[in-house]
Amino acid sequence: MKIEQIYTGCLAEAAYYIESKGEAAIIDPLREVEPYLKKAAQHGATIKYIFETHFHADFVSGHVDLAEKSGAQIIYGPTAKTEFESHIATDGEQFKIGDLTITALHTPGHTPESTTYLLTDANGKDYCIFTGDTLFIGDVGRPDLAQKGTLTMEDMAATLYDSLHDKIMVLADDVIVYPAHGAGSACGKNMSKETFDTLGHQKEVNYALKAGSKAQFIQEVTAGILPPPQYFAKNAAMNKGGYESIDEVFEKGLIALAPAEFEEMANQTGALILDTRDPQVFAQDFIPNSVNIGLNGQFAPWVGALITDLKQELLLVTDEGKAEEAITRLARVGYDNTIGYLEGGIEAWKAAGKETDQIQSISAAEFESIVNGNPHVNALDVRKPGEYEAEHLEATLTRPLDYINDWTAEISPNETYYIHCAGGYRSMIAASILKARGVDKVIDVAGGYGAIKNTSLKRTDFACPSKAMKA
Repeated sequence: MKIEQIYTGCLAEAAYYIESKGEAAIIDPLREVEPYLKKAAQHGATIKYIFETHFHADFVSGHVDLAEKSGAQIIYGPTAKTEFESHIATDGEQFKIGDLTITALHTPGHTPESTTYLLTDANGKDYCIFTGDTLFIGDVGRPDLAQKGTLTMEDMAATLYDSLHDKIMVLADDVIVYPAHGAGSACGKNMSKETFDTLGHQKEVNYALKAGSKAQFIQEVTAGILPPPQYFAKNAAMNKGGYESIDEVFEKGLIALAPAEFEEMANQTGALILDTRDPQVFAQDFIPNSVNIGLNGQFAPWVGALITDLKQELLLVTDEGKAEEAITRLARVGYDNTIGYLEGGIEAWKAAGKETDQIQSISAAEFESIVNGNPHVNALDVRKPGEYEAEHLEATLTRPLDYINDWTAEISPNETYYIHCAGGYRSMIAASILKARGVDKVIDVAGGYGAIKNTSLKRTDFACPSKAMKA
């Protein structure tokens, strides 16, 4: 028996490879499927099944491509309806993988079709459960993503409670819990950094499983939920209806463009120029009107949260050799319309005599001097609401990056704005977006709140963060 968790940190997503006696199964695969095919080939195994725990909203799964390339059957739980060939399991239906048995346990609540897959070993012992977004380590799935008709978020939470108590918590304490996500995902609000645990330990420490009643569970699980990122519903639709092959996405996106070609393509198409370099490197020189979302961060979720049109054509500026990685990570969240990248990067652009722009970045000490000299300075804290509530500078306004498309209209293009986040990644995204929208005087505070805390600037008293949804 072989069970491997394949964890992708930038998405906080876990896929699973299961193998026994030359047969394999993949649970919740990512969009790029070659790694799964290679893994099976290396072990001389045939991929027999692709199990989907639900219609994922935060990423585009690789089930359609993987089924086509491997011949494996796609399995969804009860009530699922797809626009491609799949097998809709009944509650309790069993599937054999070598000596192993996978049992589909219908566990609705996060979504109506959500299903937990129970793996029983060759000796007939319940070994582990693949819970998708039904049960996380330290949390449970948010119940607000798939409300239908008259069903409310509270109705879905009540269903989730029943699923957990009737199907999962009745299992043995030594059963291992393998969820689809960990800390950093917007699919839950209190997820642990751990990516698996025993069910018994979760019964002891998971706030949702410790709720004394269904009413308490509903109240705790629904409290403080922020709206989901705008791309969630669009990704769920792609997972349900199918999508373009990843090979075709690479074919049209991995086109190296010389500076003159890049500029002409940008002017002809109206493509968004997406610069994926590190924030402080980007600030020194970038193509005017480009937006910075660095690859060395939660790149794909921030693209999904901020670029509202999934069909938006994209032109990339990357570090050398990073174009394919950027295209892959964009495709994971459904952005399939990359149309090329700048060959030679920003250095080639400058060598061709093309115009560049800059964003001023100052130290926390310099920011301290400015605020002390002018207490009415425009200082924007673009961290999440929960971070701001926990502690913030008295002189700053909360303007979460997640909602920049809502609050940009409040910004005066003639004013100067100082922007910070926790460490500098999100503040540069915000500064670049404002700059591209005509706000010329944006100044980034390098090091963010982590550096600012080392100054004498007045801060609010620390308050323990609530379990506000980290969307």
